[in-house]
Amino acid sequence: MSCITSIKLKNFKRFPAFKVDFDPELNVLIGDNEAGKSSILTAIDIVLSGSKSKVEAIGLEGMFNVGAIEEFFARGKKYDELPVLWIELYLDEQHNPDLNGKNNSESKICDGLKLICEPNDDLSDEIREILAQPGNNFPFEYYTIQFKSFSDYSYTGYKRFLRHVLIDNAQVNNEYATREYVKAMYAGSVTSKDRQKQQNEYRKSKEVFKNDVLSSTNQTLANYAFGVRNSPKANLLTDLILTEDEINIEQKGKGKQCFIKTEFALNKHSSNIDAILLEEPENHLSHLNMKRLIRKIRMNKGKQLFITTHNNLISTRLDLRKSILLNSNSVIPVLLKDLKDDTAKFFIKAPDNNIIEFVLSSKVILVEGDAEFMLIEEFFKNVVGEDPDFRGVHILSVGGKSFKRYLDLAKMLGIKTAVVRDNDGDYQKNCVDNYAPYANPLLGVFADTDASRYTFEVCVYQDNASLCETLFAGGRQTLSVQEYMLKNKADVAFELLENICEKVNPPSYIKEAIQWING
Repeated sequence: MSCITSIKLKNFKRFPAFKVDFDPELNVLIGDNEAGKSSILTAIDIVLSGSKSKVEAIGLEGMFNVGAIEEFFARGKKYDELPVLWIELYLDEQHNPDLNGKNNSESKICDGLKLICEPNDDLSDEIREILAQPGNNFPFEYYTIQFKSFSDYSYTGYKRFLRHVLIDNAQVNNEYATREYVKAMYAGSVTSKDRQKQQNEYRKSKEVFKNDVLSSTNQTLANYAFGVRNSPKANLLTDLILTEDEINIEQKGKGKQCFIKTEFALNKHSSNIDAILLEEPENHLSHLNMKRLIRKIRMNKGKQLFITTHNNLISTRLDLRKSILLNSNSVIPVLLKDLKDDTAKFFIKAPDNNIIEFVLSSKVILVEGDAEFMLIEEFFKNVVGEDPDFRGVHILSVGGKSFKRYLDLAKMLGIKTAVVRDNDGDYQKNCVDNYAPYANPLLGVFADTDASRYTFEVCVYQDNASLCETLFAGGRQTLSVQEYMLKNKADVAFELLENICEKVNPPSYIKEAIQWING
């Protein structure tokens, strides 16, 4: 199998400079909005396609990094300082002399492909004339678009060094996107020899239709005759469709189209497909179909996958060690390939979680129960005077047994994390010794130090006994108010939240956690 080992970008979309290494089998791009996940798939698609029309469809104005252009104008609009855009795909060794060379930014002899967009020096006089004009008019129209291999070999879409398919579920009903998908899958499923034969036979069949079927009609016409279109825009590739049970997939629902396209691309019969670019597969899929799709992706062999996602299930079930984290505030990717093996396996098997919210946050409070989760946001506002969101603090309920798994991630990613938990009757053992391996200035564990205050509800009651008695004493026959609170944790938390939360005094260890995370 041929694969992409890494990508480098220069002045492409939001990336003034960017590099990331890829796994030969699976790469899951995780990031918040505007982090550049889709841009990386677009970059791969453009270079592998060798298609100037794709570049022109996006437009250089939509591809160039805005900051690079602003800097060019700020520095005086000098011709010699015009920014250049390039995308480099480094490939595994394919023993192909057309690919191997050092025409890359590292001057390293290796296999690879490159798109470069730079000023056309043959039109330098015209460009200088534009730059001399008042205002900021950038000469996009005077840039050349070139596809080169690292051996300096020029290539186009007719020469595909790696066969790939892009499945963009945001455009699942887009006619052009579907047609391009079908063409790519046809190219990957049929040998070159068979494609030529089939295209020839298809063209001949049109001639037969014109001569045998239309002839009787044409004989009745004096100066004109009906024909059948035979051109690059009307041939086998443009007329092909993909069907399931003889129904065109374009007639299927969006979720079904997504599933069919991905499943077909992963099919072992599509043996000539080297890379699959899958844009947000969670779009339009039910939870059950999402699990089915994840199962098929995990069984994939022989194809390199690139997946963008906002979905917790996809991120964890496909193994966090295959993840590439992107942040809208940075252009430096974070790889989780060194995550501990047991932690990665834990998230693969664990119940649904909030892993994406966690890894994309800078400050997090982790709590272990529904009651704490319902009340801690109000506690935060009571202590700080503002919602946690406005302070960049994310609150997650993860369950006590999962704390260490999240701390493994927090330690690796530098996420400031406060664990708020019960002492369960032994503060030293459960809350100090238990977390000794996680000693880190960015990680804090907060619990009540008094063994008799062993759980959240006991602490809330003892610190707010009068309020709790007033709210919950009515109708109590056999249970004390504290016992009632312990046996109805979620309901009690909801009642406190709805009625008197602003009057509740948060337990001291929760105040401490809030002040620490906010510091």
